[in-house]
Amino acid sequence: MVHFVGAGSGAPDLITLRGDRLLRNADIVIYAGSLVNKELLSVCRKDCALYDSAYMTLEEIACIYRNNRDKDIVRLHTGDPSIFGAVKEQMDILEREGIDYDCCPGVSSLCGAAASLKVEYTLPSVSQSVIITRAEGRTAVPLGQSIKDYAGHNATMVIFLSAALSERVQEELIDGGIDRDTPCAAVYKATWRDERIVRGRVGELHSMLNENGITKTALIIVGNVLGSDYELSKLYDSSFRTEFRR
Repeated sequence: MVHFVGAGSGAPDLITLRGDRLLRNADIVIYAGSLVNKELLSVCRKDCALYDSAYMTLEEIACIYRNNRDKDIVRLHTGDPSIFGAVKEQMDILEREGIDYDCCPGVSSLCGAAASLKVEYTLPSVSQSVIITRAEGRTAVPLGQSIKDYAGHNATMVIFLSAALSERVQEELIDGGIDRDTPCAAVYKATWRDERIVRGRVGELHSMLNENGITKTALIIVGNVLGSDYELSKLYDSSFRTEFRR
């Protein structure tokens, strides 16, 4: 069968135990070579066939699925496959072909970036929502789902696949109503050994990334959760009753 496996955010020890086991037992691994840390492949069997999907089309990947129905195949995606993973189209092919498959979740880079920044995306009185999105580039975004549309919510924003479009991101954030002084950060290759973090304000986002040569493989995080003002949680408030504490 085919196992869609989340490789995690980058560090090889951030793959799940299940994902590691599936990799060790796989007959074939198709991995996203442009983003997946190749150190993860060191656990594969010597006779495991490896394919880098960065050089492949959807039909070429589908051919491997069709021609190896008797094999255990790991489709290794970066982060968690459910976020910008382009897995639905593969699952539909497997459904049509009658090939069994399952999914193994992974640590998304949005979690890896939060860990590296030492930040909590949801803070009382600041933001209780996280918007995961990307800028419109060669691939359009649905109507009403642009960065400008989302900016007015003042929720924490985690922007994928947009470092090369930082000037447009900055313009859309400001046009959408976010204050130029709102804190922002970019995390290049979160949790990798060569990770880099830059911090600043929305009004300097483009120059911040440009001056540091960050044009890809980076998340842009925007929101006041990157600041220092917030209310304490009620969860551990001595005057707040819970099911377990009175």
